[in-house]
Amino acid sequence: MRKLLLTGLMLGGMICADALAQSDYPTLSQVTQRLQKLGGNSSVELTSLTKTAGGKDIHVLKVGTGAKDQKPAIAVVGGVEGFHVLSVELALQFAEQLVAENSSVLEKTTFYIFPNMSPDAYEQYHAALKYERRGNAVAMDHDRDGKSGESGYSDLNGDGMITWMRVEDPMGDWMVSKDDERVLIKADRSKGEAGKYRVFKESKDDDKDGEFAEDLQEGIAFNRSLTYKFPVFQPLAGDIPVSQNESRAMLDYLFEQWNIFAFVTFSPANNLSSPLKYNAGDAKKRVVTSILEKDQAINAMVSGLYNETVSQKAFQQSNQGTDGDFFQWAYFHFARLSFSTPGYWTPEFQGQTNPEANYLAWADSLGWDSFVPWTAVKHPDFPNQKVEVGGIKPFVMVNPPFEKVAEIAAEHTSFILKLAEMQPQLEFHNLKTESLGNGLTRITVDLFNNSPLPTHSEMGARSRWLRKVRIDIDAAADKLVSGDKIKLVDSMDAFEKTSLSWIIRGSGNITIKAGAPHAGFATQTVKL
Repeated sequence: MRKLLLTGLMLGGMICADALAQSDYPTLSQVTQRLQKLGGNSSVELTSLTKTAGGKDIHVLKVGTGAKDQKPAIAVVGGVEGFHVLSVELALQFAEQLVAENSSVLEKTTFYIFPNMSPDAYEQYHAALKYERRGNAVAMDHDRDGKSGESGYSDLNGDGMITWMRVEDPMGDWMVSKDDERVLIKADRSKGEAGKYRVFKESKDDDKDGEFAEDLQEGIAFNRSLTYKFPVFQPLAGDIPVSQNESRAMLDYLFEQWNIFAFVTFSPANNLSSPLKYNAGDAKKRVVTSILEKDQAINAMVSGLYNETVSQKAFQQSNQGTDGDFFQWAYFHFARLSFSTPGYWTPEFQGQTNPEANYLAWADSLGWDSFVPWTAVKHPDFPNQKVEVGGIKPFVMVNPPFEKVAEIAAEHTSFILKLAEMQPQLEFHNLKTESLGNGLTRITVDLFNNSPLPTHSEMGARSRWLRKVRIDIDAAADKLVSGDKIKLVDSMDAFEKTSLSWIIRGSGNITIKAGAPHAGFATQTVKL
């Protein structure tokens, strides 16, 4: 794996020449061109699952060899948040490096890669007006006043970006941070701190209801509209879960892929730098809201692998997921091992504790232009108050400069491939045949899971959603004297064995097969 990482770093430019020849994150058309190029490879199947309300394709790459759907698989997902443009590039570069350098991995593992689940929102990064968009292009009445999108953002200072506006008000909740005068923080009344500002996203009260940017000109956010802890009646979630073309098409596709044993999602959620915490009370509820105990141990082990592989360390990152997100759905409702990482963090810098102050101090040290200075503007809704527009520029806190992406992608590719090496591995061992006389033969053999991962997550075993390990012997019914022709095993722990035995009448060869799509299959031929 050290050799793999070194090779990825040295040859990244050769592998991803199209990506690295540019100076910024790709446009949707450039993403499509790279996907089509990947689709020309014999090991890749490129499919458009559906089109969004904005007419954008939702693509999936199925990468593998042979019977792709009958081998353990990892699903890699990008673009669950439209403003997280890095995630799309990480998924793309993983696919490109996988095909260019790691074809041997495809002999035993299949990869389903969903590069961009929010193309409508992603497009905002390259739009004339830049802001961190989450919703797709469907028309929505977020404030439920009978009109759609009539109170969104307004570029008050004409800089082509949506930042923040602060309104001087002694009754406000916000004050200037002592760490950085550019940053605003909530005043702590218990400490006698007085607020000085009210703070809003850069906007006007277009519908004159006293609210600002409450009815955005965007629709449903993919990462807020899944079934687990669906945020009912909340903006960007919609009225019912999985209501959009993209979410329905993806889930319909996944429900046919029984061979997926793990997900790696590039998203704001993070259980790789720091694993999820087990809570016994929450784990015993009818609606489970805690990772189960055995799965927490797996999460901790994989988190250790991640931190050994990825050089950058998280700063104040303990985001365990948000209501309606994909990362939690993949575990709690789809019962697979689910891992998520933003892929990038601002490093801890000069002892700063406030994330924005920390980012600005670090960006200043590198000479980055990441802040819009607070500038007074005339605001029609605050005619007698001082209003200023400014703040950290959109996208910069969660997406690094593009020239840093190749190294980040190489490390995350290495991690995913290490995770693939850990996949369940069923093997037959200690085969014995014993003649019992009168044409009878006793067969004994051990089925062994030669992997640090169990065949089933604890959630998968508990929900009974994953298919059980099935063991078949092809002896005819009249030849099978003792033992099960078909035996089902609920699950097998890491490095666990189960002993099997049959008595067969007759001679010749018989075959024993054991496995499940997500755990792989093992076969053993026995000569009687």
